[in-house]
Amino acid sequence: MFNITMRYSFLLLLLVAFSQVSLGQVVSSQPQIGRGNNTWKPDSEITVSDLQHEIGFLASDSLKGRKPGMPESNVAARYIRDLFKSAGLTMLCKDGLQDFIVVADIKPGENNHLDIPGYSAMLNKDFVPISFSANAKVDAAVVFAGYGFDLSLDSLKWNDYSNLDVKGKWVMIFRGDPEPDKPNSAFIPFEQERSKTLTAKDKGALGVLLVTPTDIEKTDVLMHVQYDKTPADAGLPVISITRALADRILSSMNYTISDLESAIKSDHKPQSLLLPVNIAAETDLIQQKVTTYNVVGVIKGNDPLLSGEYIAIGAHFDHLGMGGENSGSRVPDQVAVHNGADDNASGTAGVIELAQKLMAHRAELKRSILLISFSGEEMGLLGSKAFVKDSPVGLKSIKAMINLDMIGRLNTESKAISVGGTGTSTESDTIIGTLSLKRPFTVNKSPEGFGPSDHASFYSENIPVFFFTTGAHEDYHTPTDDADKINYEGEVQVLSMVYDLVTDLSERPDALVFKEAGAKEGVRYSRSLKVTLGIVPDMVSTDNKGLRVDGIRKGGPAEKAGIKKGDVIVALEGQPVTNIYDYMSRLGRLKPGQVASVEIVRDGKKEIIIVQF
Repeated sequence: MFNITMRYSFLLLLLVAFSQVSLGQVVSSQPQIGRGNNTWKPDSEITVSDLQHEIGFLASDSLKGRKPGMPESNVAARYIRDLFKSAGLTMLCKDGLQDFIVVADIKPGENNHLDIPGYSAMLNKDFVPISFSANAKVDAAVVFAGYGFDLSLDSLKWNDYSNLDVKGKWVMIFRGDPEPDKPNSAFIPFEQERSKTLTAKDKGALGVLLVTPTDIEKTDVLMHVQYDKTPADAGLPVISITRALADRILSSMNYTISDLESAIKSDHKPQSLLLPVNIAAETDLIQQKVTTYNVVGVIKGNDPLLSGEYIAIGAHFDHLGMGGENSGSRVPDQVAVHNGADDNASGTAGVIELAQKLMAHRAELKRSILLISFSGEEMGLLGSKAFVKDSPVGLKSIKAMINLDMIGRLNTESKAISVGGTGTSTESDTIIGTLSLKRPFTVNKSPEGFGPSDHASFYSENIPVFFFTTGAHEDYHTPTDDADKINYEGEVQVLSMVYDLVTDLSERPDALVFKEAGAKEGVRYSRSLKVTLGIVPDMVSTDNKGLRVDGIRKGGPAEKAGIKKGDVIVALEGQPVTNIYDYMSRLGRLKPGQVASVEIVRDGKKEIIIVQF
């Protein structure tokens, strides 16, 4: 008889062989595999042996880092679902699986071309559309606009567009900034390609050509076409071109791109040109959208008055796949299985073990317990956001959320864990303080509800949260986060405290009273932002019709001005906002104390709101 790892390794081979078959089809055609059908017989307690089996499988090389949408991720989802079933949980959504769509990658399509007089450029040799380019055709003249800056700050004034009409034209600009050797250059906050593209768009440009200067890359290579985890495009074509192709475009003016780069750095002032050349180009990018799954089960409480209320326990099961550039890996040049034993097979196994023990003691539970394993966390909390947007139970009935993320590396010397969110209800700090007594570790409390993990999605919905972690380590987001480095005894100790917290929250007569603890910011702003509006912005919308407000920070400028959750910001100071990048770029130009206009769409109608920053 196969043990459970062997069974799921065999299932993995089947899924890889039939990778075009949907998860639902595979599930329906395969026998149900759970704890009861193999030689592994865990008891109702949380044990080292159980954790070793679960983390050992989830962090095995055969699952290839559990990247969302890949066959191996679907195997992991089914594995978790079947263990929930074998523990006796009631499955929610579609037999325990909540599907949602993510963009896994972006690739050039078949309809990419770029032509200049006398030369047809070659895709991937001379040019390539970059990941946030819109799909479009443009036939227009070209201007060279230096580094693409239009800055008028107290400490920095630089305008590459001065006396340069770019309306209806292509704009060729350098990546980076003219001070590459200054680590504290004032240009740094403004050098992002999306920000430069937005400036060109504001000036009326129809497309952008990006050239990589020699101080960024000595060899003349194109930018990589890699998905930047934001589905919204720039609204116009954006193309990376080689310096050799740029020289062809500049040849009619007897310039080279090297000449212009040297002149700007030498004189430290813009060098902009109107070129007597037309470029006819088309960009065609295809987003590779895949389906991935949260796993959702419930243990029904027994109290007739409280069983309709829920305590949620969650952990993400996805990780970084094989790593590589823009994957989130801390060694992006190393393509290898990122097993994610601690991040977050440890938390996922913890949820499975808690499900088992809570079911064994379900007669003592008053409130119901939701157990959720999220996908897409590493791509921007996508799974938890999908859950709260389409929850199988009313969000108001969820009275607390406990998030387990990286709980497997309890340090044997410091013996300390962190519990975040202790300020998100009036009772939380006292509860954690009491439960911390007589533990074999120290508990460091943090009141803030927002954080870089799935509990943030629940906090944004005014749900008290608790975020358990044993902290980061040198193996974090690398291929060396392996199962043999887990402190299994330490994780059992952590889960013992979590179990006591769950039972406390389930049994107490009154639900926790939510309160705000820190900003509900959904994005970490760059250092260019001197002000904040005080909103939780939508990070995943793809319609390019504005930035939806997913939440409001109490006491922030947005709340004071009357902006509400659900509003869609379409302009700041009269400048259009179509997505999160537009919003951040516009916000970066505002100053503390400034009064600015914010144009929103509310209930289908446009309104202008005046905000004091």
